[in-house]
Order: sequence, then C-alpha cells, then structure tokens
Amino acid sequence: MPGALDGVLVADFSRVLAGPYATMLLADLGADVVKVERPGAGDDTRAWGPPYDGDGTATYYLSVNRNKRSAALDLTDPDDLATARGLAHRADVIVQNFRPGTMERYGLGYADIAAANPGAVYCSITGFGSGSGADRPGYDLLVQAVGGLMSVTGAQPGEPVKVGVAVVDVITGLHATVGILAALRHRQATGAGQHVEVNLLSSLLSALVNQASGYVSAGVVPGILGNAHPSIVPYELLPTSDRPLAVAVGTDAQFTALCRVLGIPAVAEEPRYVSNANRVRHREALIATLSERTALRSADDLAAALRGVGVPSGPVNDLAGAFGLATELGLAPVVDIDGPDRSQPVRQVANPITLSGTPAGYHRPPPRLGEHTAEVLNWLAPAPSAPPTQDV
Repeated sequence: MPGALDGVLVADFSRVLAGPYATMLLADLGADVVKVERPGAGDDTRAWGPPYDGDGTATYYLSVNRNKRSAALDLTDPDDLATARGLAHRADVIVQNFRPGTMERYGLGYADIAAANPGAVYCSITGFGSGSGADRPGYDLLVQAVGGLMSVTGAQPGEPVKVGVAVVDVITGLHATVGILAALRHRQATGAGQHVEVNLLSSLLSALVNQASGYVSAGVVPGILGNAHPSIVPYELLPTSDRPLAVAVGTDAQFTALCRVLGIPAVAEEPRYVSNANRVRHREALIATLSERTALRSADDLAAALRGVGVPSGPVNDLAGAFGLATELGLAPVVDIDGPDRSQPVRQVANPITLSGTPAGYHRPPPRLGEHTAEVLNWLAPAPSAPPTQDV
C-alpha cells in the first residue's frame, strides 16, 4: 500500500539523531530516503555501542535509520560530490545537520540547490542557529544544560540531572518533520520550495511549555522540584510497599477519590487541601499525609484501585515493563523487519502514528554502510543516447 509521502524523494545528509529521526519518520510514511554517508565510517552512531543487535550492529544506529537506502559518498572526491549534487538537484527534500557553512563549501547549500531545484524543500538542523551561535557545536547534553532543562530536572535543588534520553534531539527532529511537511504542502499549492531551519536551543525552549511561559509571562524562574509539579498537587511519585507509584491528580474530584481509596476521606475536606491552589501552598504536609497511607499497599494493587475510581496512576516501570504494558494494551509497540543477508529480522520500535488510509510501512531494515551505493549511482546516471537513425 502506498504511503502518504509516496513519490517524495529525500536526500538525507544528516547524521546522529535529530536529522535521522526526522528522515526516518518521513520514510515510514512512504518517502524514498537516500542516506548519504562517509565511506569507511558512515553515520557516527554506527560506532556508538554497546549494545549491539545479533548481527553486531549498534542499536543506537538501528533506532533511527530504517526504511532508508545508504549511499557511501566522499564529498571531497569530485566524482562523489557530483553524484551528491545530482541527488540533491533531483530531491524533493534535502535534510542536513552540518555546522553552518559546511554544505555551502561543497555547493550543496540552500542557495546552490534552490538555483538548480527551485521546488526543493531544504531543511537545516543546527545546535544554536545560523547566526552568532553558528560556531557552537550542538550536543543534546550541552543544550539540556544551557537551555534550562537541567535547571528544572533533578532529585532536589542543587542537583541538576539530564533527561535519560536525548530528548532535545528527538523534539528537534519532530519540529523538523513538521516544518518539512508544511513546506511540502506550500509547494503543492505554489510550486515553490523553501528553506526550513530548526535548532536545538529554540526547540527546547518551545518544549519547556508551561515552565517557559511562567518565565516569559510572569517572570518566574522555576527550580528543581524532583518529581513534583510546580502547579498541581498531588502530581508526583508516592511511595508504596514495593516501588514508587505515579499519581497525577488534576481535579478536585480526583483528589477526593484518592483520599477515599486511601481511607482518609476527611483530608479532602480540610480547608488547606480543598482546592488545588491550597494544596500547592501546603504541598509538604499533604504529601507526608498521603505517603503514610500509600506506603501500606503495593504499587499494582493501589494503581488498580485508583484507576477504578478515575484517578490517573501507575507504577514506575523499567523498559521491559513499559513495552509489556503497551503490548498488553494492544498497541503493538515492536515490529520485525526482514532484509537481505540478515541472520534474523531487525526488531524496531513501531512508528507511533496511526493513519487509517496510508499507514506507516516497514519495508527496509536500517541499511548497512553503502549498501545501496551502486543502486543510487545507476539510478542517477543519465540514460544512454539513442543511436542515430539511418536512411534506407
């Protein structure tokens, strides 16, 4: 079945995470993505292991590169550079995350491509933009630090901690995908391509949502609250007899139901707890009271009881538990992709987008380095001229 982006050609000059994540999403939706990699080394993440899968491939690389073709091209080699330019001149979308100025040196910058391919959607992903921050390298840990995320993440004040996954790269990849799709829609209406630019710092500031709004609109500089919420109580982890339980009480009715399940209905009627604003003001005393009761029951038992009365809650799972839950709920979180010369299918996390008419597809495992170079070269080669006709 054709995907939603069937017929869209993507020249992917990106590597590591933000760019490859964006192009994988496009590929899942039907785009033909040609991943351009350095001969001999390829995408940096090919070497980022352990862990490795059964074929010895770094699972980091596998996580964001399915459904693509790999062409090994050395941009410092004139012939390979000509091939890369030919690919970009034919592509509908070009994605790159080199430092600003790098692609321009190879004649692959936006102005160069737009001159030869005016309908191209050209997406540049940087760490800190193309202005005065252009010379700053963009690494997720660095941006989590300087972008404020670590200032609100940690066990307690004074102990900032990064998020346990490169979340800024993922968010930026999502923003890149949205920008590309918007530009393709504009091109469909006008025939004109455009330059899409996203950067890690701006993406993070946008993703800080309520915390960023509190600063921009009210001048409030938030700090670390551990697992607590700055504006809702109780909305955090509570202890149980075996493992922590997440409780997300968003309404007064849910708070009343929580207190009933815990056997302390009178607490919900106390003036200092009767509204969310009051609960925020008396957070410490309330959490101490609730914790005394939650610690008497197991996480699974208490979660089931709370779900039964409409209180959002659940235990803290490891990844095995998280995938187990998704499977139990029928969400089919894992797909197996077969490929040539693979000793076993490549297991992948499924695309989370469900489309009723043009669902995501899984037709290629993450490619080996240069696996499709000859195929791409043959495809880009000009058709041979027909022999001249002779009069008879």
